[in-house]
This record gives sequence, C-alpha cells and structure tokens, in this order.
Amino acid sequence: MKFLDQAKVYLKSGDGGPGAIAFRREKFIEYGGPDGGNGGRGGDVVIEVVNGLNTLIDYRYKQHFKAQRGNHGMGANRNGARGEDVVLRVPVGTQILDEDQETVLLDLTEPGQRVVILKGGDGGFGNAHYKTPTNRAPRKSHPGWPGEERWVWLRLKLIADTGLLGLPNAGKSTFLAATTAARPKIADYPFTTLAPNLGVVRAGDEEFVIADIPGLIEGAHEGHGLGDRFLGHVERTRVLLHLIDGTAEDVVQSYTTIRNELVAYGGNLADKLEIIGLNKADALLDEEVAEKKAALEAASGAEVMVLSGATGQGVQAVLYRLLTLIKQSKEEEPDVIQAPVTRSIPRAPVGRKMDDEYAGWNEETGEYDDLPEEADDDSDSDGDDWDDEGDDDGDDTEHSGNGDDNAKG
Repeated sequence: MKFLDQAKVYLKSGDGGPGAIAFRREKFIEYGGPDGGNGGRGGDVVIEVVNGLNTLIDYRYKQHFKAQRGNHGMGANRNGARGEDVVLRVPVGTQILDEDQETVLLDLTEPGQRVVILKGGDGGFGNAHYKTPTNRAPRKSHPGWPGEERWVWLRLKLIADTGLLGLPNAGKSTFLAATTAARPKIADYPFTTLAPNLGVVRAGDEEFVIADIPGLIEGAHEGHGLGDRFLGHVERTRVLLHLIDGTAEDVVQSYTTIRNELVAYGGNLADKLEIIGLNKADALLDEEVAEKKAALEAASGAEVMVLSGATGQGVQAVLYRLLTLIKQSKEEEPDVIQAPVTRSIPRAPVGRKMDDEYAGWNEETGEYDDLPEEADDDSDSDGDDWDDEGDDDGDDTEHSGNGDDNAKG
C-alpha cells in the first residue's frame, strides 16, 4: 500500500429537510386542520480514529465528502427522517488543519476517538408548527437550515517514542531492522527509504516505538532531496536518535548539517532530547573510532555512543539509554506530545523539476497550477509518472476532482 501523509478534502454536512404544508382531510371528520410535519435534520460529518491505519491514501482518489440531506416532512404530522452521517476514518496521530494550514481544528491521538467536525442543518418546520389560536390554517413552512461546508487538510504525524535522524545511508533502516521486527528496504545508495517506517523495540521486559524517516541533506528545509516534510513524523517523539555514518570523512559536518536542518524546520525538534550515535563502527579501526568520537563530543557537547547496526555492537546500550530517557519524559509529560503546526515545503511531482521559486506551487490552494509550455522542462509523456510508485511522499494531495492537471508543476 502506498504511503500518503497529507491530503486536502472538501467536507459538507447535510442540509435540513423542508417542512410540509398539509391539511387533515378525512371522511366523517368534521374539523380538519394543518398537519404538515417537520423536515429531518441533515447528516453530520464525523472524523473517526481507527487503530491499524497508517496512511491517508484513501483520500487521494476521493476528496469530496457530503453527508445526506434530511428528508422532507409529510402530512399526518409525519416528520422527515434524519440524513445519514458521512464518516472519515483516519489513522492515530492525524491533525485536521484549516484551509490556511496554520490553524489546528483537531488533533486526534487516541484510537476510537469520534468527533463531529461539521453539524448537519436542522429541519424546517411544517405548517402544523405555525398553528395558533388566531391562525387556525397556516399555509407556511420552513425550507430547512443549510449544513456547514469547508475545505480542510488532513496531516498525519505518526506517534512514536523515538525518532531516527541522519543523512542518507547513515544506517537508520539497518538499525531499525536489527532492533525490531520491521523490514525496511536496505540498500547501498542514498534515499533508499522513501516513506517513514515504524517498529516496536524490546529492551528487557519493556517496549517502545521507534520511527525511521527518510534521510535529510543540506537544504532539506528548502525542499532539496526528499525535503523535510517527513520530519513531521518525529514531532511527537520524546527522544531523537541521531545516527552518524562513521565512515564519512567529516563526521562533524554530518552532525551540524542535520542540526541546522532541525533548527530551520522548527516544530521544537531542535529542543528535544537527543542521543548521538556513531554508527558503522565495525568498518573503522579503534583509533579512528576514538578520533571521530572525540571530534563529535567536542562539536556537540554531549556524549557520543558507538554502535554498529549491522553487527549489533553497542546496540543494546543505545536501546537502554533510549528507554531511560523515554521513561523520564513520560514522568514529566505523561500524555501524548502535541505536535505544533508545520507547513510543508512542496516537492515537485515525480518526473518534474522545480526551481528555487517552486514554480507552479500555489500557496493559497496548496497545489500546482498549470505552467506555460516553456516552463515545463519535461515532455508530456513524463506526466504519467505522477501515478507511479515514486509519489509515495504524499504531496499529490488535492486534485480538484479530476486528479491530474492541477497537480502538475
């Protein structure tokens, strides 16, 4: 299944049903009168948190959700039936943002949560409601009140205790595979990981959840590489494990690159507890390990732990250190950490290029506008790549119903 962590959807609750104008007419009944019933209430738009979901892919192909309108009233004082609700099922950790992507409407962190985000309109009154001692036969009814409507953004921010950070090929996925039952793709080229992975780590008799996100490069906050959009999945974490490739020539530069990206991204990531791990120690000589560890400690001012995800060297010590910090954090803040609002930097669609001004990206609509032909560096045939496997990053969120042209940059 493809991974999608952001989607823009249109929501509308049901309108209230109209009231009826009717009069009682029965044989052998001397006196009739108004008996028009009221209209039914419109359906609500409900957000339900479902345990087991880990993607918003259902909202890529359908973006419009409308609840049913209330039924109209009828004679014999029969009220209309209530309209059916429309239910959007989302994963744990989903935020509902306003159209401006700056206002959090809901932050759903508990399985089973069920929240009415838009209420249906009330049904209109039938003419029986307007009967008075001085107006015995009113010919008046109400058409019903309209429902609510709005565009909202769904943004998934996974809930985990620990987040893995590092440059591409720092060994994050190898560490996740070595410590959990997760089986992320592992290869010897950069950007092997294209979507976040979750795994449950067991340290002694206790467990915690660890999240692995795609690697960052310098300029990720400006959209370079895979960008920084996946950092949203470690905003709820309590501890960050910053893995550094020990075989890199300049490990200090590797460390400062990621730290600078965390500061530029915001979201309080730079202030989280951090453990620094010098990875791939099995590929280094003892004197190289000592030299690079000392350099990192001098640059960061913190303890550096030496490990190797491939061989297991030092891994258990890192896990127990993570568990200790997680326990301390939970004592200070037992509830789920609330993630701040962070606006995503757009990425170009697969097969397309993007200049420094993010050509074609419309900040108001949150999608790509059509560009003149001279601004399109690729042939039209590349547009088919938009639906290929490479668009798992989730930036193809809203296609205005037809799902293709508006998303191209």
